[in-house]
Amino acid sequence: MSAEVKSMTQGKPGKLIFFFAIPLMLGNMFQQLYTIVDTLIVSRAVGVNALAALGVADWYNYLMLSIIQAAAQGFCILLAQDFGARNDTHLKKTLAHAIRLSVILTIILTILAQLSLHSVLALLRTPEAIRPMAALYLGMIFAGIPAQMLFNFTASMLRALGDSKSPLYAMIIASALNVGLDLLFVMVFHYGIAGAAVATILSQLVSGLICLQICRKNNYLKLSHTDFGREEGLNAKLLRLGYPMMLQNIMISVGGMIVEYVVNGLGVSFVAGFTATNKLYGALEMAAVAYGFAMVTYIGQNYGAGQTQRIYKGFWSGLVIALVTGAVIGAFMILLGHHITGAFLAADTPEAVAARAIAYRYLLIIGGTLPILYLLYVTRSTLQGLGDTFMPMISGIAEFIMRTFMALVMTGIIGGIAVMYGEVVAWVGADLVLIYALVRQFARWRKSKTD
Repeated sequence: MSAEVKSMTQGKPGKLIFFFAIPLMLGNMFQQLYTIVDTLIVSRAVGVNALAALGVADWYNYLMLSIIQAAAQGFCILLAQDFGARNDTHLKKTLAHAIRLSVILTIILTILAQLSLHSVLALLRTPEAIRPMAALYLGMIFAGIPAQMLFNFTASMLRALGDSKSPLYAMIIASALNVGLDLLFVMVFHYGIAGAAVATILSQLVSGLICLQICRKNNYLKLSHTDFGREEGLNAKLLRLGYPMMLQNIMISVGGMIVEYVVNGLGVSFVAGFTATNKLYGALEMAAVAYGFAMVTYIGQNYGAGQTQRIYKGFWSGLVIALVTGAVIGAFMILLGHHITGAFLAADTPEAVAARAIAYRYLLIIGGTLPILYLLYVTRSTLQGLGDTFMPMISGIAEFIMRTFMALVMTGIIGGIAVMYGEVVAWVGADLVLIYALVRQFARWRKSKTD
């Protein structure tokens, strides 16, 4: 298995973006598959309380994972620009500095996550009945932060060079391994929620090692000792790209944790129902995430090559493709929503029946407004590919404000439905910021052409 380097500075933009995104979509699909399998196996083998514990753990787990993903993607924006500019020497320097920063960040995150998890669960008003399970699961997952960084960073390196297939192969293998280990640890050995955590950690480690091995075979990514020599200003440049993306994701995650705080006060049935649909959230946005990665690579390479017109064309092509995809996926989820949510909450107890109703209502809201989320990913990723990570960070703050307002204020007025509509309101707030930033950027380019 070897890396496939691909320049996106030539060829039809829409075709390039779509076919680059396909392997990413499939990779996301397999990743969501093992997330859903985790949930199904745990809920059926361990019970509703275990499902609620996974839900409580979700946002704090997502906070750490999103910081890792943001750092990896942010550091690799410069790789895509160097590749587009055909500056191989600087590309290697960039990679060496990014590796060093990623190692430091991994150590810091691993320590902070372990030290803070009990305090965070308490702050989130985690019900006493499920707090020990949530703490056990998070503690084990956070021990696997180095494995998460290994996969996300190596996968981002490959994507920056136009290789979206290799991370897919790694994810397929990891997904199959995770499902098998889930069945073994939870269903056969009866390790409960701890078994699900171990299965996840091991599969993440395998996917990271596969991508690392592929990177080692890529001539663009082969480094010498001289590449690790300090270059003035390069660390600062990488941090300027990476830190705003990390802060953006932190704000989004903290907003989600505040929502979880509110949800935890609405009873176990609401927590379980909310969790069931949230577990599908990844499946709903998986194509959006793929288009986002594709746009960052496409825009980054063409920006590095100085091809402004291709950036325009790529943005509009990516936007149309994303909106159509979001509408189709949303319609599919609405049509099959009852069956899907029922699979997570199959029992006939009063709690399960109530949870199913909550899950389906939430799914209808998310599915019906999904193109708004897909617009968010395309606009945010376009700006990031241009090296602008500040305005996407501002959009994250807008998401935070909208999401927390709906949870903390509107829940007291209209009830639990507020946290469901809060997602949509947050997307709209972020979209307005990102559209403004893109319009301003495009206007500057047009003005510079006429001057």
